Amino acid sequence: MTILCVRFQLPPKYEAALPGLLGVVEDFTPVVEALPPDGALADLRGAERYFGRDAEELARLIRVRALALYGVDCLIGAGPGPLTARLALGAAVPGSPCAVPGDLVVDFLAELPVAALPGVGAATARTLGEYGLETLGAVARAPLSTLQRLVGARTGRDLHEKANGVDRGRVVPNAVASSLATEQTFSRDELNPDRHRRALLAGAVELGSRLRALEKVCRTLTLTVRYADRSSTTRTRTLREPTAHSPALTSTAYALYDALGLQRARVRAVALRAEGLTPADRASHQLAFDPVDEKVRRIEEVADRARAKFGPHAVMPGTLAA
Repeated sequence: MTILCVRFQLPPKYEAALPGLLGVVEDFTPVVEALPPDGALADLRGAERYFGRDAEELARLIRVRALALYGVDCLIGAGPGPLTARLALGAAVPGSPCAVPGDLVVDFLAELPVAALPGVGAATARTLGEYGLETLGAVARAPLSTLQRLVGARTGRDLHEKANGVDRGRVVPNAVASSLATEQTFSRDELNPDRHRRALLAGAVELGSRLRALEKVCRTLTLTVRYADRSSTTRTRTLREPTAHSPALTSTAYALYDALGLQRARVRAVALRAEGLTPADRASHQLAFDPVDEKVRRIEEVADRARAKFGPHAVMPGTLAA
């Protein structure tokens, strides 16, 4: 095992501690890729030889140092590749890293649901489920031609390889950030769904504005709801097309929130993360021939210019101004 996936259990609004925590990991290996807001991938191939310890032992040392220096605990997954390490992270608990040996990767993956794979959205999982392919083990056993017929040539091949433990990913040190995040924290534990949705609107508007300022679009949107008992729920949805359009981000955020079906939940904060960033000029946009949509986009451009000149709160939705 050579790759670690580390997720630091940072309190809300404490993302500023991440660079220091990454330094803890970098004390063991220079090959570290940040995964904002709270994680990292680390390639330990050289570190294992240098320190004379395996990945699981090094993971325990990283946890101890993070606790000692920053008072922050962490979850750690270990595996022969980045994908396996990320998936192993889901089975880890504080103080007990989940390490998957190379010869057990396929067995480990076999029981996981298809949706556990990064990039597999609800639509793809539903399509596969209709044919009984609900676990990665079932996908691994399915003929490649069948998968390609169901979900397309490229996606089918990618699914087949990953389900069979083929991991072509690598750790990229100092990789350019591929996500943007914003978090709205309530002054007290909030029960009112209307206030939850208002916070989501504020977050989506902020993300859209920041994306457009960077001339980027995002492919996926992730919602994290943090509760009064310090637990949290995270859901991700792939957008119909890469976008930086605030109304599209807002509607997706609302859909993610509604899908949680919260009943009088005491919410402390909601966070949105735009992921899979790509240059806007390389993204395709489906022409809608909708004059209302075009008008909204033109208004958005004017609002962006006003914010750039007079500040981020110069123009905002009426709901937020009330």
